[in-house]
Amino acid sequence: MGSIRKQTIISSILVYVGFAIGFVNNYFFTRNGSFTPAEYGLTRIFTDFAQNMFAFGSLGVVPIIYKFYPYYKDNLQEKEIDLITWSFFLSIIGFILVLACGVYFEPYFIEKYQVKSPLILDYYFWMFPFAMGMLFFCVLESFSWALNLSVVSNFLKETGLRLLTAVLIALFYLKLIDFKVFIYLFSIQYLVLFVILLSYLVKSGKLHFPTTISRVTKKFWKKMLSIQVLVFGGALIAALAATIDSFLIAGMLGLTEVGIFVWAQYAAALIQVPQRSIQAVSVGVLSKAWKDKNFPEINRIYARSCINLLIMALFIFGNIWLNAKEGMIALHIQEAYLDGLGVIFVLGMVRIIDAGTGLNAIVINTSTFWRFDFYSGVVLLALRLPLTYYLIKNYGIIGSAFAELFAYGTYNFIRFEFLRRKFNMQPFTRKTAYTLLLGAAAYTITYFAFDGITGWTGIFLKGGLFSILMISGVFYLDLTPDAQQLYQGWKQKWKQKL
Repeated sequence: MGSIRKQTIISSILVYVGFAIGFVNNYFFTRNGSFTPAEYGLTRIFTDFAQNMFAFGSLGVVPIIYKFYPYYKDNLQEKEIDLITWSFFLSIIGFILVLACGVYFEPYFIEKYQVKSPLILDYYFWMFPFAMGMLFFCVLESFSWALNLSVVSNFLKETGLRLLTAVLIALFYLKLIDFKVFIYLFSIQYLVLFVILLSYLVKSGKLHFPTTISRVTKKFWKKMLSIQVLVFGGALIAALAATIDSFLIAGMLGLTEVGIFVWAQYAAALIQVPQRSIQAVSVGVLSKAWKDKNFPEINRIYARSCINLLIMALFIFGNIWLNAKEGMIALHIQEAYLDGLGVIFVLGMVRIIDAGTGLNAIVINTSTFWRFDFYSGVVLLALRLPLTYYLIKNYGIIGSAFAELFAYGTYNFIRFEFLRRKFNMQPFTRKTAYTLLLGAAAYTITYFAFDGITGWTGIFLKGGLFSILMISGVFYLDLTPDAQQLYQGWKQKWKQKL
C-alpha cells in the first residue's frame, strides 16, 4: 500500500490546504455583516444543481474510463487511445440535452421556488455554465485518476476552486463587486479549472484526441455501452440522493435554511477529506488488480482503508464536535447558524459510518459486479426521497440529517454484506472495536477535563488533549501498520537530513 499511502498523504495535504482556504471562505460567507444565509444557500444550490447535471450530462462515461482504461493502456500506444475522444464527444451531447431540459423545465422551477426561494429564479440560467464546467472538468479529472496524476486534479478541485472563490468573496466583501457580479463570476469557475487541467495534461504528453477508432474500442464497445447504460442510471440515482436535501429545503423552508444546512454540511465534510484523497489514488490500482484477478491485493487495500479512514474520521470529528459551538461564537459567525449544531453531530455520524466502511464503492465499481452499485443505489434513493421529504416537513433541517443517517447507514451495510458474501472480504477486526472505544474514551476524558473553559483557550486545550490521546492510542494499541510505517519512514528521512 506504499504508493497509495504516499499519494494519499500528498493529496490529503493538498485537500486540507483547500479546506483551510474553504474555511476562510465559509467564515466570510457566514460572519456578521457579510452574505446573508439565503445568498450563501444559493451557492450550494448552484453546486447541487451542477452535480445532477453532471450525472445526467456525462452519460455514464466516468466509470467506463475507470473500468476500461487499463485495457487501452496495455494494448495501445498513448497516441492511439481514443477513449478520451469518445468521452468528450458524449459529454458534449449530454450537456446539449441538459440545456434543452433546463429550458423545458424552467416553468417547474418557477412554480416550485417563487414563494420560498425566489433568488434561485433570478440566477437560474447562470447555473448552466457552472454545470458545464463541472461536467467537462470531472470527465478530464477521471483521466487524471486513471493516469495516476490525481495530485494535480485534486489540487485544482480542492484547492484551486476555493482560491478562485476566495478572490470573489474578497471582491464582494471589499464592495468592489455586488452580489450579481459575484454570481456571474462564480458560475465560470469550473470552466477556468477545466482549461488549466486540459493545458497541463496536453503539455505533459499524456493526453491525445485521436479520431481513428482503435481496435480496443472495436472489441469492447458493446460491453462498454451495456455497462454505460446501467451506470448512467446509477449515477443519476447517486447524484439525486446526495443533493435532494438542499432542493427540498429550498422549496419547503427557504434559502436561509439551506444556508444553515450547508454550513453544517461543510463542517461534517471535513471528516471526508482523507476518504476523498484515498479514493482518487486507489481507482487505478484497484482497476488493475481486478483485471489481474489479484484478490489478495484488493482485500488488503479494502481492509486497510477501513481501519485507516475510521481512525482519521474519529480524530477529525472529535476535534470538531468538542469545539463547534465555541468556535462559531469566537469567530463571530451569524447567530442563525447555531441552529445547525445538531445537524453537524448527526452528519458527523454519517461521515464516520461512510469512512469506516472504507473503499467499498470503489471496490465494487472497478469489479465485474459493478451492476450491484446500481441496485444498491436504487435502495438508497428509495429510502432517501420519502424519508427526507417527511422528516424535513415535520422536523426541519435536522430531519434531513437523520434521513441521511438512516439511508446511508443502510446503503453502506448492503455494500459491506455484498463484498463479504461474494468475495469473503470482511475488513473489520477487534482493532475496529478498539478504535471506536479509543475515540469515545479520548472524547470523554477531554470533555470533562476542560468542561467550562470557553473561548480560544478552551478550543486549544480541548483540541490539543484530544489529539494527543488519539495519536498515542493509535500507536500504543497498534491499530494500523501504516502508522508505524509512516513513523519509521519519517524517522529515517530525519536521520538522513541530520
